[in-house]
Amino acid sequence: MEALIPVINKLQDVFNTVGADIIQLPQIVVVGTQSSGKSSVLESLVGRDILPRGTGIVTRRPLILQLVHIDPEDRRKSNEENGIDGEEWGKFLHTKNKIYTDFEEIRKEIEAETDRISGDNKGISDEPIHLKIFSPHVVNLTLVDLPGITKVPVGDQPKDIELQIRELIFKYISNPNSIILAVTAANTDMATSEALKVAREVDPDGRRTLAVVTKLDLMDAGTDAMDVLMGRVIPVKLGIIGVVNRSQLDINQKKLVADAIRDEYAFLQKKYPSLANRNGTKYLARTLNRLLMHHIRDCLPELKTRINVLAAQYQSLLNSYGEPVEDKSATLLQLITKFAAEYCHTIEGTAKYIETAELCGGARICYIFHETFGRTLESVDPLGGLTTIDVLTAIRNATGPRPALFVPEVSFELLVKRQVKRLEEPSLRCVELVHEEMQRIIQHCSNYSTQELLRFPKLHDAIVEVVTSLLRKRLPVTNEMVHNLVAIELAYINTKHPDFADACGLMNNNIEEQRRNRMRDLPSAVPRDKAAASGSQSGPVSEQQDGGTGNWRGMLRKGEDGAPSDRTTIQPPLPASPQKGHAVNLLDVPVPVSRKLSAREQRDCEVIERLIKSYFLIVRKNIQDSVPKAVMHFLVNHVKDCLQSELVGQLYKTSLLNDLLTESEDMAQRRNEAADMLKALQKASQVIAEIRETHLW
Repeated sequence: MEALIPVINKLQDVFNTVGADIIQLPQIVVVGTQSSGKSSVLESLVGRDILPRGTGIVTRRPLILQLVHIDPEDRRKSNEENGIDGEEWGKFLHTKNKIYTDFEEIRKEIEAETDRISGDNKGISDEPIHLKIFSPHVVNLTLVDLPGITKVPVGDQPKDIELQIRELIFKYISNPNSIILAVTAANTDMATSEALKVAREVDPDGRRTLAVVTKLDLMDAGTDAMDVLMGRVIPVKLGIIGVVNRSQLDINQKKLVADAIRDEYAFLQKKYPSLANRNGTKYLARTLNRLLMHHIRDCLPELKTRINVLAAQYQSLLNSYGEPVEDKSATLLQLITKFAAEYCHTIEGTAKYIETAELCGGARICYIFHETFGRTLESVDPLGGLTTIDVLTAIRNATGPRPALFVPEVSFELLVKRQVKRLEEPSLRCVELVHEEMQRIIQHCSNYSTQELLRFPKLHDAIVEVVTSLLRKRLPVTNEMVHNLVAIELAYINTKHPDFADACGLMNNNIEEQRRNRMRDLPSAVPRDKAAASGSQSGPVSEQQDGGTGNWRGMLRKGEDGAPSDRTTIQPPLPASPQKGHAVNLLDVPVPVSRKLSAREQRDCEVIERLIKSYFLIVRKNIQDSVPKAVMHFLVNHVKDCLQSELVGQLYKTSLLNDLLTESEDMAQRRNEAADMLKALQKASQVIAEIRETHLW
């Protein structure tokens, strides 16, 4: 199982080549406050001075440190291949294949790379530095050194430096595959440890947190860390390990790490003899190695699944980018044909990509025809905007100067045409809605059905323009046809229509039945022949009043007497009497006002209204059936049939090939990035497969 950590290092190398962190690999994240001894702990694990030193914030970028243990045979082979003179060396990711055998140069390179990205103003950056150390004196580990937690900005640090560092720390410790190494100085109160506090926020159960207590030799006289190391103060599930760091004086005097480890062992034997074998730098290194191996073993199944899923996603993404174009003529024809086919399939409901969030294509057109348009027509009142006074006025105007014995047909035709005309506006709106949907289908095909078009923005724009132009040309033709459908209905009012004849017959029967009922209800003193004559000849449509004043003289006499008519609700004021010497304007007549209608007028208006309603419903049914057919024939089906030939005729030209098939500027770059990521994921999958074959899993 020792070989698991090198496997993770291989995976880290694989993903470093593409500069991606999409896979969260198992690693140890070191967290602590400034001057808590984090850097000293890391250097003790490496056995070398490699980290920048100084006051204030020194670590200003994450340092991903991979420790690789090499055997003498591997070291000799590497020395021969790379011309290395030494048993330990380091490599940075950003310097490619350059090998560092002088660890002082490694420290200077870390400082220079930090200043290059973060600047020299004590600011921080979340872009990591990758360093790999090869040595026979280290155990296989992957560690992440982060900036120390701080509270107060120093110098020209940004005011939100505490928040920046906190967000950076949480970015790494939130990785469920990481082990948190919480570093706290022994000369501080363990209960106030910031490192343990942030660790508990992401790992409340403590399953992946290990505490390290530094500076055991700097505690106040008469005190010790026995209770802390035994877990009596704050228990930590993975344990608490104490270490002794080099002092600043030791560092200034160039005291070797190996000498410091020997002094640490002597101190522990003297101060904590019962705990000496469970503390110290060497025990910390072995513990971290063991924890990391077990953690890797637990994470590998999920890691394998994640890699396979990402590989499939990047393969699909790479396919959508397509291969570089070789035969431009064939490619252009193929893309045009595919777009036309997908456009038609979307209308027919046979498209490969079916929209699930909303209605689209043919389904939406069907909804427009039978739901939107149908409900709109049904909501149109056959008598809407038509008052009884309008009907009565039309009847009177149709009779001319003579009083009519019967209801004139001209009034019915005049009024029914007015009502039928109201069906034209919703019919034209139906055409507009279908046109808008066919315009939306263009975008739908571009986004879902033919993603290859995204490679060629000029071709995409040209196709959109051609289809839009075709739709624009068909719109007035379709509108004209729909207008004609309404005009046809207005051109000839067919009162012999079977449905209308049935309605008239039924209405006449109802009127006759009402007349017979009135005759039955008359008193016996009234002769039946007079009652019948009175019911059948109620007089002309001109205004009638009681007392035999059925002519204009009676009306004038009543007006002069000042007696209001029994059936009139509001009497209009009479015009002023002409004065002597002034001409009389005979056109100054009273404006009609609302009044109670006579029985004859009520019956005439009722007849006309029933006839209008009956005929209007017939016409509405015709329009509701014929408009969708016209739209389908003149707009939808015409575009479907002509789209392919229109696109080929407009775009399939030798002079346009190079321009239309010019890829977007970033398409080639995205294709290369996707190919590199897919290659890395496939290689990572092979590495994990090797683990299964060697029974390391």
